[in-house]
Amino acid sequence: MWMIKKDLLVLWRHKPRLLSILLFPILMIALFGYGMGGTIDNLPVVVVAQSDGPITDQTLSAIKGLELYDVKDIITDPDVGKQMVRDGQVKAAIILPTDYEGIDSSQAKAVTIYVDSSDQMATQILVPSTEALFTRISAEMGIAEIQATAQMTQNPALMGISYQGITSAINFQIVKQYGDIKYIDYLVPAIIAMTVMMGAMMSMGESLAGERERGELARLFMTPTSIATVVGGKIVSRLVIQTSTALILIGAAIVLFGITINGSMILTILLLILTALCFVGFGIMISARVSTQEDYVQMVMPFSMPMMFISGVFYPLETMPWIFQQIAKIAPLTYANDALRGVMLKGAGIGDIWIDVAVLLGFTALFFLMGVFRFNRDI
Repeated sequence: MWMIKKDLLVLWRHKPRLLSILLFPILMIALFGYGMGGTIDNLPVVVVAQSDGPITDQTLSAIKGLELYDVKDIITDPDVGKQMVRDGQVKAAIILPTDYEGIDSSQAKAVTIYVDSSDQMATQILVPSTEALFTRISAEMGIAEIQATAQMTQNPALMGISYQGITSAINFQIVKQYGDIKYIDYLVPAIIAMTVMMGAMMSMGESLAGERERGELARLFMTPTSIATVVGGKIVSRLVIQTSTALILIGAAIVLFGITINGSMILTILLLILTALCFVGFGIMISARVSTQEDYVQMVMPFSMPMMFISGVFYPLETMPWIFQQIAKIAPLTYANDALRGVMLKGAGIGDIWIDVAVLLGFTALFFLMGVFRFNRDI
């Protein structure tokens, strides 16, 4: 009983550890439930309507009526719609042809979905759902055409024609902007970013909090060296280790799964270094506030584990509730994932991912400022 009381008192005196034990399981079950058990809704799309009339209006109403789509705009220029997909503003452009009005069963019209195939999971939902929608619209148009013809010719026999004869009114064409991308292609960039994050954050716990707990850090500062030298050396060593680990992962993915890097390899490496630096800074910020390695781990886990699920590593952010999607915007891993996927899958250059890079640089500066300020004061 005394041992139980002693352990409970220790836990009570370490408030970060106690809060983590109480809140972390609830947070994880919520993320698992809403993420892996969620459905993809409200995918941003743009509709290109190149004609006016009742059939176009009926089609637009049908598209807007589905929760799957979040229609950002209705435009008339297909090139603008395609550019919106390339810029990442929308997941797909649904392009209606110029002769969309007046469709009948004898002359099929081509409806095209121009989709951002780099988001493999969103593509798997968008393509069949949109195809099924236009199959239904095609059938409805065919029936309306038959009914109109029957009324004009006064031929009741036409009213008995079945769906099978009229579902060819619309031909559905799929254009995947980046070709066929497998799930492993979609997964690898985010797995690499996640590995760098976990490695950098966890290693800083042993490197700083662990050495402080064992008294090694104090002995280091007794030597004729500066704090900047010690901390700077630890930062550089973490960068070298984590970047090397990430490069090994890229090599293994290329050899084992045939992954190709469509963008610059140099830019990919620079992004990995920036990601490692960002999370090393996070580790310094946390380790400057704890006295033991166990406290460090308990404080880091509520940040690191949820980031794996709300940052789009395994599945799109659209599967998450709105509040989690907003939280993802303040998670550095979200921007690291987006930047690496942009370079590795889309062949993006620095001009295409500058926002992600700027946000990562901002997080890095913030973490180091907070960590070094407190670290110097504590030591």
